Amino acid sequence: MMNRLKEEMIARAEPEQVPGLARFFKTGPGQYGFGDKFLGIKVPVTRGVVKECWQGTGFQELEECVTSEYHELRLAALLALVQIFAHAKKDPALQRRCIDFYLSHTAYINNWDLVDLSCYPLLGEWLLDKDRSVLYDLARSGATIWEQRIGMVSTMTFIRHGQLQDTFAIADILLHHSHDLIQKAVGWLLREAGKRDKAALTAFLEPRFRTMPRTALRYAIEKFPEAERQYYLKGE
Repeated sequence: MMNRLKEEMIARAEPEQVPGLARFFKTGPGQYGFGDKFLGIKVPVTRGVVKECWQGTGFQELEECVTSEYHELRLAALLALVQIFAHAKKDPALQRRCIDFYLSHTAYINNWDLVDLSCYPLLGEWLLDKDRSVLYDLARSGATIWEQRIGMVSTMTFIRHGQLQDTFAIADILLHHSHDLIQKAVGWLLREAGKRDKAALTAFLEPRFRTMPRTALRYAIEKFPEAERQYYLKGE
């Protein structure tokens, strides 16, 4: 059976782009993306392919792409899954299948772009009116930093609906995480929450800012006036 999504992606491979993408996504020994492989396809191109192909893509084709050794095929599968989910608002069973597929394939959602471009349009949207314990489980699991990042970044959808409690709670779980990519995610989501309610962010930071990782703190206070930023950065 032909997999149009896969074929269209492969047709757009640009081998000359591979070295740059490999460096950007840290695929060297000891780096977080070690061993990942690339076709040399930029994200806007991938989005264009997904726009053309998602309607004819079934879960068998998604499976073939999301388990691929190639980063861009995994991204294409995830973006197609987002589209299938978004267009299934009147079909809760199909949406549930999308979420089950997503959660059963987290081993392949293994870089920050794969997480950030898929988790909140899927998990975040799905959980808006549901129990959100799965995000806490992901944050606490420690199975991979990517599952933990999914737990954090999925709360972006809640922030956009003015619901900040889960962002602060999951940030607290991950606050002292040693990995830079988790610290950045925590700080980023705290900053977004602060755009909605600065008082809530400062209330969160006040008892924590002296001991929390500087990377997370810098991201969280990025939009503060300079005098406030210096107060927090100096830890006084």
